[in-house]
Amino acid sequence: MTASTIMGGAPLVVGLGGTLRANSSTERALRYCLESVEQQGGRTKFFSGPDLDLPMYAPHELERTPKALELVGALRDADAVVVGSPGYHGAISGLVKNALDYIEDLREDPRVYLDNAPWGCISCAYGWQAAVGTLGQLRSIGHALRAWPTPLGVAINSADQIWDDGGLLVDTAVQGQLDMLATQLLAFARAAWETA
Repeated sequence: MTASTIMGGAPLVVGLGGTLRANSSTERALRYCLESVEQQGGRTKFFSGPDLDLPMYAPHELERTPKALELVGALRDADAVVVGSPGYHGAISGLVKNALDYIEDLREDPRVYLDNAPWGCISCAYGWQAAVGTLGQLRSIGHALRAWPTPLGVAINSADQIWDDGGLLVDTAVQGQLDMLATQLLAFARAAWETA
């Protein structure tokens, strides 16, 4: 049970990912998904690329930067997590992987890692091969962290016309997928509350 469960509040969905480039495709997709979560009654907290610019994770080092402590604290309180990564050379980015490595700090919590938490995945890459491969890696990482990857994961081919010149999502199929991902995150978070 997380703090929001105990307090009777709306589920908290923590989103993390993107790149160090502001307003990247991955960041925009995550923002859209989290906005959909809020429209459906959830609460959100988002850690974009610059928030994830952390020292390389070292489990033997006990000191943590304020940004790392904030990220780990939010993940500790999360009822669900949605992660977005660009596909770099067919794999998740080092930035996102390093941030996810900080979840190791939850290994001795009452809820170990992200046990029983819904885990949504979004990947963006310039081509389907990297987008789908990256999505598979994100799902595998969720399993390793004891989370429950949602049935739907969203792979976005950035070579397609997904965004308009102002950065708005114009692909209706991708809109529908991101809305469905938000719905699944909330539904499974609420179901986890009922079985806790």
